[in-house]
Amino acid sequence: HLRHGSAHHGGPSSRRDDGRLWDREQMTQLSDEARGAITAGRLGHLVTIDPDGGPQASVVWIGLDGDEIVVGHLMGGRKVTNIARDPRVALTVEADGENPVGMANYLLVHGTARLDEGGAPELLQRLAEVYVGPGVRFPPMDEPPPGHVIRITPTRMGGVGPWA
Repeated sequence: HLRHGSAHHGGPSSRRDDGRLWDREQMTQLSDEARGAITAGRLGHLVTIDPDGGPQASVVWIGLDGDEIVVGHLMGGRKVTNIARDPRVALTVEADGENPVGMANYLLVHGTARLDEGGAPELLQRLAEVYVGPGVRFPPMDEPPPGHVIRITPTRMGGVGPWA
């Protein structure tokens, strides 16, 4: 969760593309159960913020790199331009199990995203082994564009499950 403000709120701040400051909350550690949900091969639902303040949702393959959730994106696009402008994101993913009243488990992650140029084909190849199957070639093209790796630092978690 990020708050628009100024440096006097305390804590680390980062300057947005429009010059305003965002104060960052501390990173939230991912539990083993949350890590299992992220790496189980279920599609993630990534929400970024459009220029008018409205939500923009994308279905994405997700994985982990250390404590960051990673998403590969070969081309430009709204999620990439939205993150470059405003790093606040939310991500959901369904998970195994249910709570005592029968509601299906799902993980909700609020976080701060950053864009790394390049590396998308390699990440997508790694994720394709989970999402499509062993030995698949992905992206299925010679010399794919370098794209971007979206790296999400979790700041808050919720949903239904052991992480909530």
